[in-house]
Amino acid sequence: MNETMTDSRSLFFSPEEEKDFQTVLKDVQEYISSKYSTLILDGDNDEVKQHIKRYISKYVMDYRIQVRGMSEGELIDAIYTEMAEFSFLTKYIFGTGIEEININSWRDIEVQYSNGNCEKLKEHFESPEHAINVVRRMLHVSGMVLDNASPAVLGHLSKNIRIAVLKTPLVDEDVGVAASIRIVNPQSLTKEDFIKGGTATGEELDFLSECLRYGISICVAGATSSGKTTITGWLLGTIPDSKRIFTIENGSRELDLVREHEGTVCNSVVHTLTRASENEKQNIDQDSLLDMALRFNPEIICVGEMRSYEAYTAQEAARTGHTVLTTIHSNSCESTYRRMCTLCKRKYDIKDETLMSLVTEAFPIIVFTKQLENKKRKVMEIMECEILPDGSTNFRTLFHYHITENRIENGRFIISGDHEKVNSVSESLKRRLLENGMSKETLARITGKGDKKKC
Repeated sequence: MNETMTDSRSLFFSPEEEKDFQTVLKDVQEYISSKYSTLILDGDNDEVKQHIKRYISKYVMDYRIQVRGMSEGELIDAIYTEMAEFSFLTKYIFGTGIEEININSWRDIEVQYSNGNCEKLKEHFESPEHAINVVRRMLHVSGMVLDNASPAVLGHLSKNIRIAVLKTPLVDEDVGVAASIRIVNPQSLTKEDFIKGGTATGEELDFLSECLRYGISICVAGATSSGKTTITGWLLGTIPDSKRIFTIENGSRELDLVREHEGTVCNSVVHTLTRASENEKQNIDQDSLLDMALRFNPEIICVGEMRSYEAYTAQEAARTGHTVLTTIHSNSCESTYRRMCTLCKRKYDIKDETLMSLVTEAFPIIVFTKQLENKKRKVMEIMECEILPDGSTNFRTLFHYHITENRIENGRFIISGDHEKVNSVSESLKRRLLENGMSKETLARITGKGDKKKC
């Protein structure tokens, strides 16, 4: 009798034959999607996530499902991650210390860390189709669709995560999808972090901070991932609480400048985002927000990145009493002005000479940043454009990073160099700083003679 009961219980509770994970996932997806599809679409809510996990758990237990090498809890978590999140990428996307994830193909994924290290992941998608499906879930967050009609898509996962995607036929079928996921580190760096990391010297940072505070518009130039936004965020973070800041960013928010003390906001910041729309009347671009910013009585306007005709409005704002801090894609300090002129011409077809005189007057200080081959970011040059009495311009390099060594050792780049001060600012810029309220002591401090700093 007892032996019979034991055999019955063993038979009743024994699991089905072990299956591979992808087969189990497919079965559970069909079950959940048919019954609880609305929950998956609204899966951002913590309570909803718990509901989905409970339904998955019920299915796994009811059908006595097992996968080799996975406990029941691990199996449920893995199924949920695949269905409602972003597969194995979830822990990297929302982890700490990760700056960029590059999907070169469904089986080739690279991660770049904030310290400059790059790593090829051993993990990868199961197939090209699997990669496409996961990326589609990412794009769903920003309401974007990835299909044959729209094989190239830009979207965002949150206020600080941007994603650019290409699928077939723009990439080969055996690749499936190529994507770049850019994660802006929400932990703002301190002045000491920049100095310790060799990005810039304290003298350079103090100079830029004081210029911005006392009404000198600045443009931070460089290629993608050169550190433009990080420098910009730090500079804005040095602005006194009493000064009103208006920020304009394209699509996703990377700046977080609101400061609180004991639960009360103590500074004055308005953060704004563009809104793309197929209906032209509902499209809100950076130029529209710049026009709106001027009606908010800001003392400092930050245009996250000048990429089109908003450059003309930005330089107009800078020449009419507002302090403007912006970034731009460019390959040197001097070429930044030519790049600005090109963007301005998208709004008005004005002679190059006229535009050059406008942008050089608008942005006296250009900062050029670069990510070196060893993935370290440097402020390579800080330049002043001095307008001479006859109207001509004089480009003065104020600070410069000079590379003294660049070699490869055991597959690693070994790069070293010096940050050095080259020239002092012009007399005209000194007068302007004093007129804008800077004390003579502060002016003497930021324009004094500097020393070489090795890093």
